[in-house]
Amino acid sequence: MAFTDYYKILGVSKTATDEDIKKAYRKLARKLHPDLNPNDKESHKKFQQINEANEVLSDPEKRKKYDQYGENWQHAEQFEKAGRAGAGTGSRQRRQTEDAFSEFGGGQYSDFFEQMFGSGARSTKYRGQDYQAELHISLRDAAKTHSQTLTINDKNIRITIPAGVEDGQVIRLKNHGAAGANGGPSGDLYITFRIEPDPVFKRVGNDLYITLNIDLYTAVLGGDVMVDTLDGKIKLKVKPETQNGTKARLKGKGFPVYKQDGVFGDLFVTYHILIPQNLTQRQKELFAELSKMK
Repeated sequence: MAFTDYYKILGVSKTATDEDIKKAYRKLARKLHPDLNPNDKESHKKFQQINEANEVLSDPEKRKKYDQYGENWQHAEQFEKAGRAGAGTGSRQRRQTEDAFSEFGGGQYSDFFEQMFGSGARSTKYRGQDYQAELHISLRDAAKTHSQTLTINDKNIRITIPAGVEDGQVIRLKNHGAAGANGGPSGDLYITFRIEPDPVFKRVGNDLYITLNIDLYTAVLGGDVMVDTLDGKIKLKVKPETQNGTKARLKGKGFPVYKQDGVFGDLFVTYHILIPQNLTQRQKELFAELSKMK
């Protein structure tokens, strides 16, 4: 098995700080994201590699194990336990090694593993490595149940995304990670959702917030205005003498609650009153008369 240099994949040195790793990953992720390279299999492959590298190097404990054991960092505890299994040579030592490793059942079998513990380790089954991926979707897509296709290691995986998924939420797809070794099970695929900001709505939990501009005359006299919701525009009645910054609550017009059909948060509308501009002389005179009536 060829050694995978995670530092080289991210283009950083082994002395790179956590911030250096974060910056390098973000830069490469923006460049190689599948949405920007829909038909480029090589970019898709590299995108998965940088996700894997970032998953390991951004975690202090995983990075420490990786620095010590290389690509076989997932076997760190097994290596250490096998090393404590006691003295012995030949078949006795191999049996001790196999017994120690069978208690864990971790990642992939490799040449490095065989060099350390002998060919007797081939009989042990190992679970495949887990994959990590990020999926960027819009706020409005997150508000509806829909399907998307991901490309993971040149394989297309179609997933259904339930309405109401949150930014940073992680879902697991069982057995969609790397293949196991010696008949062991495949790893899992963990997908982290990133919800892009929306130009109209701000989401807080399951509630939505929006700012609505209204003219001075409607604020003073009252009237009807049209307001955006996820289902389209609806008519909203503004009360007379509404003050700037007043909030109106539209119950059930917010974001759908994750995996709860028919349950929604609320929509909060904040009124922003626009002061009229380019007044005619007559309009100015009328405002002057009003000011004297205070």
